Amino acid sequence: MRKDNADRSAGYDSHAQEFMSRRDPAMGVSVVRAWARELPAGGAIMDLGCGHGVPISETLLGEGLAVHGVDASPALVAAFRERFPGTPVACEAVELSGFFDREFDGAVAWGLMFLLSAEDQVTLIHRVARALRHGGRFLFTSPEQACTWTDALTGRTSVSLGAERYRAILAEAGFTVMSELDDEGENHYFDTKKSGQAAPSGATPPLKP
Repeated sequence: MRKDNADRSAGYDSHAQEFMSRRDPAMGVSVVRAWARELPAGGAIMDLGCGHGVPISETLLGEGLAVHGVDASPALVAAFRERFPGTPVACEAVELSGFFDREFDGAVAWGLMFLLSAEDQVTLIHRVARALRHGGRFLFTSPEQACTWTDALTGRTSVSLGAERYRAILAEAGFTVMSELDDEGENHYFDTKKSGQAAPSGATPPLKP
């Protein structure tokens, strides 16, 4: 995740047990389940920053989708494999992942985007666009407002680029924003669809420092 050779999990690997014990198993489920039901039956889906797979991968699998997890934390990936044997999972940083060298019908990034640097967030959105089939859906969470804050688990800085900037990056990558919504925990979702060719390079303003 961050450009730190020692830990690309944004600090989550060293806090894996605490994260698993604290992750609310219901938070995000209703939104992700409704989103999953808009996807092709049995479609191939990436869960980016899948962690130990609860509750997002678990929900997607429950909807009959073919889940492929990606997470940079060896400890969380090990827990994922134990919980969901036979479900593909790669222990890789999402911004560097090979995404299983295939195309997908959808991708979800719950609680991940803002853990990345601003530059890596842009990179990830464009890389997801290239990994999705035409019409593929990308659902991710990040605060609607542009802001920074300290992650309560790791003490590291989290960064939201804000809805206006995300919409511009998504458009540049060839996504249409289908909707934005908040769940019961006030997590803000961007539900997007790959609907066209990426805009020419430089079509969106440069990142502010």
